[in-house]
Order: sequence, then C-alpha cells, then structure tokens
Amino acid sequence: MTDATLADLRKTYAQRTLTETDTHPAAVVQFRAWLDEALAAQLDEPTAMTLSTVAPATGQPSSRVVLLKGLPEDEGFLFFSNYDSRKGQELAADALAALNFFWPGLERQVRVEGRVTKASDAVSTAYFQSRPRSSQIGAWASPQSQEIAGREALEDLERAVTAEFAGQEPLPRPPHWGGYVLHPTRLEFWQGRPSRLHDRLVYELGANGEWRRFRLAP
Repeated sequence: MTDATLADLRKTYAQRTLTETDTHPAAVVQFRAWLDEALAAQLDEPTAMTLSTVAPATGQPSSRVVLLKGLPEDEGFLFFSNYDSRKGQELAADALAALNFFWPGLERQVRVEGRVTKASDAVSTAYFQSRPRSSQIGAWASPQSQEIAGREALEDLERAVTAEFAGQEPLPRPPHWGGYVLHPTRLEFWQGRPSRLHDRLVYELGANGEWRRFRLAP
C-alpha cells in the first residue's frame, strides 16, 4: 500500500449526534451509558482502552492497550497489571495518566485524563483469584517488561510456577501484581459527524467537586 493510497482512505461518520441535552451532568455516569451501548452493540473488545504514561526521566510517553475491569462507585476506571512493568514503574514515579476508548462501530471515542492510585489489596486479590488458573500462573511466571532470552525461557518459568503451585487452588496473588484506579479529572466524549464537524463534549472536574461541561470545535 502506498502513501497515496493511505491518504485516500476516509470514512463519513453519520450514525449519531451528541448534544448537551443528551448527556448526563456527571461525567462517569455518562461514560457508563456509552459503555453500556458499546456492550449492547456487541463490539469487539468494548472494554479495551489505551493507557498512556510518561517516563519521568525523559518525558517519553508510552501507550499500551489494557482492559477496563470496573467503574468502582462511578469514581474511577479500574484495571490490573504487573506493578514492576514499565507502566507500573512510570505510574509509581508520576501518577498522572490518560486513557482512550475507541468504538468505531458506534463512531465514538472517549478520552480520559486523571491521577492513578493502587486499588485495595482486597480488590486486587479478589480479582486475581477469579481469573483462570492459567492467567494466575502467567502473572507469577512473567517478569513483565524485562528482557528475556527467548520464548523457551518464558515457558520454563511457566512450568516452574505450575510445579510450585501444583494442587493449590486458587493461587495467592503475587506481591508485584494488582489493580489501579484512574480517578478522572477530564473526559472528552467524541462523536463522529459528517464533514469532519465532529461533536466533542468535555467534562472538567472543578475544585468544588462539580463537573463543568463544555463543547470544543472539532
């Protein structure tokens, strides 16, 4: 495929509109409504979200896709990971992060910014032990984001962990693995519209704890 071919790729967005009167005054409540629509539409991976963090020493941003696993009390976005991974180390140094959801089947995306804290031990352990046993073993076996000699080295670690926990059900949660909650301070709801005149509604959290809602030019 040539650059010229790529430049010619385009789509007209015309499924829906997004107005101030259509939305809830509370940002996370509005997000939940959109998520429910994405789930009802049976989109592929509707809970997939791009998590972006920043390396504090260099300012280099990095992004990866993780899965949303809850919206505790409509106050934040819950996900799980290895605390020793690149994202875990960057969040430990700088708790500010961003999320992006893209639902092309609904011509929508949601951008989220906020501060991340660790979920409670109880929440992390309950979720870890609800996962399939193979996923529990994988969390113990993988030195996430570290360089390894090859695929065989990873499979050797998996076999070693499987033998170590033989007959134990469920596995204990690794101390290096658990949940995070991103507490949002800004959300942007984007709805594709014709002529690239897209709808963009932003919610910003004020010092008084109230959400301010306003529109941006596309």
